[in-house]
Amino acid sequence: MEESILEMKDIVRTFPGVKALNDVNFSLQKGSVHALMGENGAGKSTLMKCLVGINPPDSGKIILKGQQVVIPNPLVARNLGIAMIYQELNPVLERSVMENIWLGREPMKSKKSVFVDHKAMYDNTKTLLADLELDLDPKQRVKELSVAKMQMIEIAKAISFNADIVIMDEPTSALTNNEVEHLFSMIERLKKRGVSVIYITHKMDEIFRVADKVTVLRDGTNVVTKPVAELDINSLITAMVGRELTEMFPKTNVPSSDVRMEVRHLEVSNLIHDASFDLRKGEILGVSGLVGAGRTEMMEAIFGLRQKNAGEILIDGQKKNINSPVDAINCHMGFLTEDRRLTGIIPVLSVKNNTIIANLDRYKKAKMFLDHKKINKDCTEYREMLNIKTPSLEALIQNLSGGNQQKVLVARWLLTDSDILILDEPTRGIDVGAKAEIHSLITKLASEGKSIIMVSSEMPEVIGMSDRVMVVCQGRITAMLDRKDLNQETIMRYATSTNGHAAA
Repeated sequence: MEESILEMKDIVRTFPGVKALNDVNFSLQKGSVHALMGENGAGKSTLMKCLVGINPPDSGKIILKGQQVVIPNPLVARNLGIAMIYQELNPVLERSVMENIWLGREPMKSKKSVFVDHKAMYDNTKTLLADLELDLDPKQRVKELSVAKMQMIEIAKAISFNADIVIMDEPTSALTNNEVEHLFSMIERLKKRGVSVIYITHKMDEIFRVADKVTVLRDGTNVVTKPVAELDINSLITAMVGRELTEMFPKTNVPSSDVRMEVRHLEVSNLIHDASFDLRKGEILGVSGLVGAGRTEMMEAIFGLRQKNAGEILIDGQKKNINSPVDAINCHMGFLTEDRRLTGIIPVLSVKNNTIIANLDRYKKAKMFLDHKKINKDCTEYREMLNIKTPSLEALIQNLSGGNQQKVLVARWLLTDSDILILDEPTRGIDVGAKAEIHSLITKLASEGKSIIMVSSEMPEVIGMSDRVMVVCQGRITAMLDRKDLNQETIMRYATSTNGHAAA
């Protein structure tokens, strides 16, 4: 019989109006990778927060290495050998790589000293990074790094605790294919050392690459626990959503030939070079490219979030001066940003206030007051339309699952009645069921004449949802591909070469 390092028995956790976990059981074997799956709101993150002491369970038992333990806070969890890599990154941007890794446990000059031993910290970091084969400068400031490299720092930090159990929550959400392979090799090394990994992801292919066993939660209860070898993608999806998803990419409508927006010779210093393209009415224009290619920076410049050095934007044939998001919103544009935690949601505000924040003028009454009756009506309508799971509109958005937070942000921009919607990684960190709902919504909006720019790192999503795909490499548009010409090999060829030529 396999040796269990962890058993969670009959775990119950409730929040106001919601029973998030209902008698959940979870067992983890020593030196194994156990995938934890389920739709957003299924209880995965809540179960892990019970384990690391962020939200201790209301009832149930946690047995670690054969001993029942109580974990009231994350410090106790860390001291017990449990480390967690969170999906939403919170690095100290102004500090160095090594200061982020050893934050709160810096080596001191001596036991009684109040001074940090920076040389020891540097040497320890170099050794750790070399062991993980990470090519990073310990002294480099984190704000100068890509999101992918910040993710790798968080992984290095978790491993530096010499934990027996490492929890990885969506660890590949910002990684390139090469970085994902590197992560998998790191996980294999951890397994050989006897470290156990709890792996949370919505990417099905990763489960069959890296996991030994899978547990599926649905609505806060156990549905399936099986070895990976006994499952396939279809049975896994059915277990997660309780139904078969036969149409992940419901792309049917054909865009108009009328041009809604023209971008001409756009330049952003050291980032975007002579970018020109058209966006048609009713079109879903996919934007593909490797991490760091400049896709997001291009969209930020179009929306007025980033200063342009040159270029012009025309909407319905008229030149527009878009130098700020307010200018863009006034031109009936909306922008769902890549990082919902950093630049999307306002965590301390309610679901309702996050929904209306970009559209307050719509609800002004007598120029001084807000029409709360109309606000509640509209927010309720979009809550039902997008199937946003929340106890109430007054609940803090930070207490919602990632997928439901994303739906609130979509509702925010729909309320502005935008004709042009820029969606940057609209399904990142969202479960398979919520993805299908977002895809259906995007298709519906396009069929109503909205023009959609969809930036995505997921190749199946780009191919399945787009009328055309614009490929970006090193800040340049290297190809504009029609739907009939879309395949992974072609997109990847243009994503890795600056010698392509954009076609109309």
